[in-house]
Amino acid sequence: MKLSDRLEAVLSFVDCEGAVADIGTDHGHVPVELVRRKLVQRALAMDVRKGPLSRAEENIKAAGLEKKIEARLSDGLEKLRPGEAETVIIAGMGGELIIHILEQGKRMWESVEQWVLSPHSEIPKVRRWLWEHKFPIVRESMVCEEGKYYTILDVRNPGVREDSVFKRDINRDISAKQFRYGEFLLKEGAPVFIRYLEEEEGKLLTLLETLRAQADISERAAERLKVTKEMLLLNREVQNEVQRNH
Repeated sequence: MKLSDRLEAVLSFVDCEGAVADIGTDHGHVPVELVRRKLVQRALAMDVRKGPLSRAEENIKAAGLEKKIEARLSDGLEKLRPGEAETVIIAGMGGELIIHILEQGKRMWESVEQWVLSPHSEIPKVRRWLWEHKFPIVRESMVCEEGKYYTILDVRNPGVREDSVFKRDINRDISAKQFRYGEFLLKEGAPVFIRYLEEEEGKLLTLLETLRAQADISERAAERLKVTKEMLLLNREVQNEVQRNH
């Protein structure tokens, strides 16, 4: 099966050999490939919708993996039981929904060792929520696919041991640019991240011109103009920082 670059990146982040649960599995391609490639021993393909779950069951059967992958109807983490999965994948949905799923599944926080998250929106809000709830982010990656940029986060549970290589100082201050762009993406300065920054700058400049024309007649536009200027300044600061370091 040929997976997209985004899903290949998600697979590459899985750091367990036992069991994985894929929340919002859609067609079930991720759990099928994880098991087929022997990256994990077993998997749960979970979705709140019966239609996608039915298609996932068909794909699991076509791969001959019915004994190793279970398709389960579940609203988020509701039907996942503690101890059933070492890694949980939540990808392909908005950041607000990912936060909601994590909040509703609080009973799973301690038993899940790794969370692989790939929000399609509100990424800074997801990073801030993770920081506020003491979930350490230990790795990030970005891929571009069909003109869209996707970020993947490797997150560990709030109870990682003090002697763990994944233990990080989650009480330290985090800057606005780290919440917005990601600590690891900033450090690595990968070409795809640089392209993302350049394209974001262009979009902000276009928006700036539009808002300037409206600011005199709309208080809302004037406020958005102020926020957009701040975002543009931050974007350029980050671009300069990445260029200096790489």
